[in-house]
Amino acid sequence: MYAVVYQPGHFLDDPLELFAIWHGGLSFHGALIGIALAVLVFARVHGVAFWRLADTLAVASTPGLFFGRLGNFINGELYGRVTTVPWAMVFPADPQQLPRHPSQLYEAVVEGLVLFLVLRAFERRATARRWYRPGLVAGAFLCGYGAFRFLLEFTRQPDPQLSFVLGPFSVGQLLCAAMVVAGVTLLFARTRLPPEDAQLPASPGVAAATLGVQPEASA
Repeated sequence: MYAVVYQPGHFLDDPLELFAIWHGGLSFHGALIGIALAVLVFARVHGVAFWRLADTLAVASTPGLFFGRLGNFINGELYGRVTTVPWAMVFPADPQQLPRHPSQLYEAVVEGLVLFLVLRAFERRATARRWYRPGLVAGAFLCGYGAFRFLLEFTRQPDPQLSFVLGPFSVGQLLCAAMVVAGVTLLFARTRLPPEDAQLPASPGVAAATLGVQPEASA
């Protein structure tokens, strides 16, 4: 995703740079697509219900988002836009050395902690009310992360090689808008299915795969 969207010219000039992962070039949206494909393969190989597993991983991914953004903050990368708020910071890697939003911390709290609480509450409510369908939590994750990050991107410095691509919006915001559309579509599609009585989404399939027991068929 990073090679296709953020720096296509650079990687077309030197295709071998695609494999130089030690040079950076990571993109959350590309990683999300890669993880979805890996989960699909895993579910098919082990006979686990894909959407139940996707629901569990959607919730489980939020601590990774939290610590990943903390790592960005510690490394002084992906910092925010110039601001005058009292908690503004000057990052060593900033060539302008101006006070900026610590947007990495905003994202750590909102994308990691807040999104985790929202998804857990949604999951429990859906299960308690007996209207849970596999894939609902994954759809809520796409909507929640996409919406939260879209808003937080207004405090984050756009990538220098692209800056703003559509009025006041960055590439990250456009990708997040696409995530929200995908999430809404998934929620709509899954709510059309009959509800399932499940205590914990994905848990039976994961446990069965771990113990070597034949689980339910993929949903």
